Amino acid sequence: MGCARSNPAICSSNPTRIERVGAVAAADNALAWLTLVRASNSAVSLRRLLDSHGSASAALAAGAAAWRAAGLSDPSIEALRKPDPGASERDRVWLAKAPNHVVGWDDPDYPALLRRIPSPPACLFVVGEVAALWQPQIAIVGSRSPSAGGRDNARAFATAFAGAGLTVTSGLASGIDAAAHAGALDAGAHTVAVMATGPDRVYPPAHRDLATRIAHHGALVCEFVPGTEARREHFPSRNRIIAGLALGTLVVEAAERSGALITARLAGDAGREVFAIPGSIHNPVARGCHRLIRQGAALVETADEVIAALGPVASDLADALRARLHDGAAAAPATPATSGDNDPAVRQVLAALAFDPVGIDQLAQRTGLTVAALSSMLLHMEMQGLVSAEHGRYSRRSR
Repeated sequence: MGCARSNPAICSSNPTRIERVGAVAAADNALAWLTLVRASNSAVSLRRLLDSHGSASAALAAGAAAWRAAGLSDPSIEALRKPDPGASERDRVWLAKAPNHVVGWDDPDYPALLRRIPSPPACLFVVGEVAALWQPQIAIVGSRSPSAGGRDNARAFATAFAGAGLTVTSGLASGIDAAAHAGALDAGAHTVAVMATGPDRVYPPAHRDLATRIAHHGALVCEFVPGTEARREHFPSRNRIIAGLALGTLVVEAAERSGALITARLAGDAGREVFAIPGSIHNPVARGCHRLIRQGAALVETADEVIAALGPVASDLADALRARLHDGAAAAPATPATSGDNDPAVRQVLAALAFDPVGIDQLAQRTGLTVAALSSMLLHMEMQGLVSAEHGRYSRRSR
């Protein structure tokens, strides 16, 4: 897994033996994940295997009896017994390139919100900043053929969300998705693109430059191994990840039968907020939004309405996320809602912060906390008014 992860010391010019061993183990575990996912697309079986054996490397070494007990099929077991050497070498080459990462079910950087959906992926392939997956996110989705007004709304809402410290997440598709990503990038903020391809493919191909910008200012994410081309059945699967990463989903424009409505339904199934922008009764790509509103989605006209609605949700989720973070448990008590800066963990983070903005990776170096633990703590501290967030960087609020 890439050197931009939670332990930057691995990248030092003179690493210690312990750091070298840790880096090798992480790379071996990442390769083990690629072997497992290439052999089986059953996330349920792979998660069961990981729950039993603790790591991808251990699961891969467990043997056929363990693989069968976890529910893997005979063809999958045979593929694990005899991995394709050509694919394994290509995976090794992909992993060696920065900023490519594997975030598996056994990884503390696996997004906690995504773990909560009904069918979480066993593994994520990431190009860019893994830390972006832990930032508070709002999904923006909609038509591939929007009206000019819909495109403008997607960009304007994304820019406003970025200014409020929310990371915009979408699907890299034409139309509303592309406008949302561009709005966040133009505001100098992070954005996350969930793809229906492997991490080394871009669909549509015309968005290659956009994908490159996102990789440098956020993350490209997928559950498909390198080399996987876009397929029709991959898009609903991608949509559940978009919904699962975000605190809420905003539908800007959508026809009555569209992938955006699938994403909205999946967001509702995961217990997340769903928002829709109304449009003209004469606009065919507004009908999906009107349908969502009739079904209970929140009708919104401004970005501030969405931001206000997500505030309490973000605070509640931050408390719940901190409670289940094992790596940060010693430094981050599970119930800090009223403790403010009297909380020792909060004081530790505040001591590491200055009044000049700092990125989460640098903050992780200063505190020794994982990115996962820090992300949930910072979200809670932001809700308490202790820190401010701008473009993915944090600073203390003056009093």
